[in-house]
Amino acid sequence: MHKLLPLPFFHVWAYLQTQPLLGLTATLCTWELACLIDARAGHRAISNPTVISIVILAAALLITQTPYAAYFNGAQYVHFLLGPATVALAIPMYANFETIKRNFFAIIISLSAGSVAAATSAMLIARALGASHQVIISLGPKSVTTPIAMGIAQNLGGQPPLTAVFVMITGIFGTLICTTIFRLARIKDWRAQGLAAGTAAHGLATSQMLRLNETAGAFGGLAIGLNGIVTSLALPILVRLFGF
Repeated sequence: MHKLLPLPFFHVWAYLQTQPLLGLTATLCTWELACLIDARAGHRAISNPTVISIVILAAALLITQTPYAAYFNGAQYVHFLLGPATVALAIPMYANFETIKRNFFAIIISLSAGSVAAATSAMLIARALGASHQVIISLGPKSVTTPIAMGIAQNLGGQPPLTAVFVMITGIFGTLICTTIFRLARIKDWRAQGLAAGTAAHGLATSQMLRLNETAGAFGGLAIGLNGIVTSLALPILVRLFGF
């Protein structure tokens, strides 16, 4: 970074890197910029603010050679809000409680099938490509929200940090393609769209669906929780069954 800035500005930048305000300000400003880009793009899947923010912040940290620990020193205040934001998904779920209750049996059957298919297909493909045991196990819970996925991977002998990367990639990819897939498959029911997005790509895809429709967001939030339970119960069985 010192090669890109005059010496006085470099000293200022070096000082700012040690301050929590840098990470907090960078995160908030990047999010506002990402939302502006998304609005100008017409709220398309490819312009999802979360995806754009990740790309911009990652590029900025690499270009400025800012350690992630220094950035997170300030970004942790935004990270803290992840918990309340996840809990807030209960609001649209409560608003759609009667719909969820009427379709609960169908939800459980379809979600369980989706959970098993997501885990099994990923691990079988990884084994066919010659991946190691740890990589295969770490890939299994990729469609589960990060805290649960890391716990599952650790208990089965995987690498939790690697699982976190797989979860993030899955979420980003799912967010980018989910609406296109629904359109191509002619799936118009918001309940089905939300449940599929939450099951396949957890919170990131659910946030995309919530922006489009409250019912879709409610079913996506329900899928996040249920998928964590189903995968944690099914994955140990699948590992033994297929000999991963």
